[in-house]
Amino acid sequence: MIPPIANNFVAGETPDSALSHVEGLNDDGVAGILNLLGEHYEDPANATEDTEEYIQLARMIADRDADACVSVKPSQLGIDISGEVFEENLGRIVDAADCRVWVDMEDHTTTDTTLDAYEKYTRQTDGNMGLCVQANLKRTGEDLEQLADLPGKVRLVKGAYDEPAEIAHKDKDTVDAVYKDLLEYAFREFDGGIGVGSHDPEMISYARELHEEYGTPYEVQMLMGVRESAQTELAAEGIPVYQYIPYGSKWFSYFYRRVRERKENLAFAARAVLTG
Repeated sequence: MIPPIANNFVAGETPDSALSHVEGLNDDGVAGILNLLGEHYEDPANATEDTEEYIQLARMIADRDADACVSVKPSQLGIDISGEVFEENLGRIVDAADCRVWVDMEDHTTTDTTLDAYEKYTRQTDGNMGLCVQANLKRTGEDLEQLADLPGKVRLVKGAYDEPAEIAHKDKDTVDAVYKDLLEYAFREFDGGIGVGSHDPEMISYARELHEEYGTPYEVQMLMGVRESAQTELAAEGIPVYQYIPYGSKWFSYFYRRVRERKENLAFAARAVLTG
């Protein structure tokens, strides 16, 4: 059973509980991005099991006519086992889903394999895919140049993984500046739409300015349990808002990872509970 503090950030342990949460959000004009918790599998059977649940989840989204899509982690689908296992499992989900399939980005060692699989399937689905990219990685500018020629959406986040300094920006002010530069490039060069994956009011305000300048469609994506009042306010203004919604029995690992990657996440989560 999920304790009360975790209930603010995890939508239960079953697909049904997650979709019930989505339906409540939809009433407030907010859509959902559903993520089954699980990662870094070394046993192919675990990756297959989660692949099957994503396939079932996609069918449930369609059956309940929910305004929602799914987001998968490469290590959950077997990228730690092999790139081929990951690509095969991702392909099964993409084939079964009518909704958009987002692919999260994990640590830098998986970036190239993730990009290759995304390119393959976003072309096959005529862009019914989305990919997360991380502003803190020094390579991301070049990656965006490659992605600009592909159909599909990109979610730009600041990045949570503690990457080596030789390949990643470490200073917060630098990451913020790079995030804005990359956001401007994406609004200028992308046609398929931009996912602004940030809780930072400055970045959300800047995205609004870029939309007014370039006309590129965009959406704001925030985590469940973080600045939820801002999510509904933005949706009421007519800005598409998606809440990233984790669910599943592996909720403890989700919190442990977030606190381990960035200790300030713990304080941020506590503030979110207190302030809504």
